[in-house]
Amino acid sequence: MTVNIDPLSGRDPDGDRPVLDIDHLQVTFATDGGPVHAVKDVSLEVRKGEVLAIVGESGSGKTVTARTILGLLPETASSSGAVVINGADVISVSAARLRQIRGRDVAMVFQEPSTALNPVFTVGWQIAEGIRAHTGSAGKRVSAKEARSRAVDALRKVGIPDPEHRVNYYPHQFSGGQKQRVVIAAALALNPGLIVADEPTTALDVTVQAEILELLRDLRDKYGTSIVLITHNMGVVADLADRVVVMYQGDVVEEAPARTLFAEPRQDYTRKLLAAVPHLGHNSASQGLTDRAHQDEEVVVEANNLTIEYPGRLGTPAFKAVDRVSFTLSRGEVFGLVGESGSGKTTIGRAIAGLNRTTGGSLRVLGYEMLNLRERTFKPLRKDIGFVFQDPAASFNPQLTIGDCIAEPMVIHTKPSPAQARKRVGELLESVQLPASYAGRYPHELSGGQRQRASLARALSLNPRLLIADEPTSALDVSVQAKVLELFKDIQQEFGFACLFISHDLAVVDILSSWVGVLYKGRLVEQGIGSQVMGNPQHDYTRRLIASLPVPDPQEQARRREENRALLGI
Repeated sequence: MTVNIDPLSGRDPDGDRPVLDIDHLQVTFATDGGPVHAVKDVSLEVRKGEVLAIVGESGSGKTVTARTILGLLPETASSSGAVVINGADVISVSAARLRQIRGRDVAMVFQEPSTALNPVFTVGWQIAEGIRAHTGSAGKRVSAKEARSRAVDALRKVGIPDPEHRVNYYPHQFSGGQKQRVVIAAALALNPGLIVADEPTTALDVTVQAEILELLRDLRDKYGTSIVLITHNMGVVADLADRVVVMYQGDVVEEAPARTLFAEPRQDYTRKLLAAVPHLGHNSASQGLTDRAHQDEEVVVEANNLTIEYPGRLGTPAFKAVDRVSFTLSRGEVFGLVGESGSGKTTIGRAIAGLNRTTGGSLRVLGYEMLNLRERTFKPLRKDIGFVFQDPAASFNPQLTIGDCIAEPMVIHTKPSPAQARKRVGELLESVQLPASYAGRYPHELSGGQRQRASLARALSLNPRLLIADEPTSALDVSVQAKVLELFKDIQQEFGFACLFISHDLAVVDILSSWVGVLYKGRLVEQGIGSQVMGNPQHDYTRRLIASLPVPDPQEQARRREENRALLGI
């Protein structure tokens, strides 16, 4: 599978030829338990200026396929078939040739920009490093000055303001969305014909996500860049993709133009995948409500002009993370708190759990005033508060079994006997639809969805009166997310605990929460019955949040994008 390449440009002179051609790709990993066939027989191609989305749940092989395109598989992997980029098969080329292909012909945008960028070098140095490594012969490399100039141009191309100065900034001096733009700038620095974007918007707020999607769309339209988009967000697929490849257990089960796939999916798996996508206004928890539910129940959390400030350092002023916020949360109620990164929602959740100090106003949790908190007097109430973290892999101790992790709160607060603890752990695992035998497994032996279920079991181990769930489903596939959300609803109704549900995904909040509050720069700008807030937002920021949320329908999303261009600032 070779093509004729222009020796001067290094590009395919025949525009009809695909930029990427994958032919019968198979990838197998060697493990202690025997070979694992991650990719079984995948064939696909990408044309110039085309966005191809590869979707599927965890373990479907989509990320392995993407990493094969850049030759980034580990040593434990063996592959066969062909992955052809500009006439070169990346599976069989030498290491030196593969190094030339990376950056110049194909570049990758990773899911987490914070780990993709080196914290000890400026972003300009990191972009210029790639330019100098891939430009010119060993004796005539691009000068540092020219490389820096190209880095500035790359930052300008992705919309970083004041790139001449910010080229000297370190990664920590950028917001999450700006860091993702920097990673895209590094990928664009050598004008590759193909970009592989692996979950480029998963960890981003919907407003920032809309900006990144518009940026990728501009790259396709202005520069003819081809994009392979790896994602589990079907709204993103509907917004950006021209064609969609659906993978399941290492195989391609369906391939079609985006509009055709969403309108007329042929395979049962594709139909299930689309049915699992949360859609704003569908299955709303507040549907039919005309007044606040549970308002006559016991008030579990009451905030009145709550203020939380972080002190400044070295002459810098204090940062006000939460600014005079007032709300209540009653027994049996799910209160959805939404807003972008930096809005203060996680700070409020941590303050309610006694993990952050309040600095002004009043915050009463289970009748206890959190201002001037004293750990000795608050500690007896901790057993009544559960916390579900965003990343269960990071919140579990990897050296303890799942059973030990779930039993830990009980051991600290109620000191059961080993037999009592084992029995309770088994009951909790079964309540979150996991086998009791999973108590003997370690966190790394569970999938992401299973770990999140175990995290929920741990939070419920002491029958809490209050549960704080901080982005508990943001990193999950849509099919797994749907199961976790349904489980969460059932458990909340069974146990009747009050819940503060923190998320930037409005569709997820709409499914679970009857009362919704919107935070913006530390201020609670709007709150009310969920269906009313989502259906008739009163604040400009709420309207922008809703306009930024892509819907899983290409035609509807294209219409919404055009209608909301001014509102979104694109």
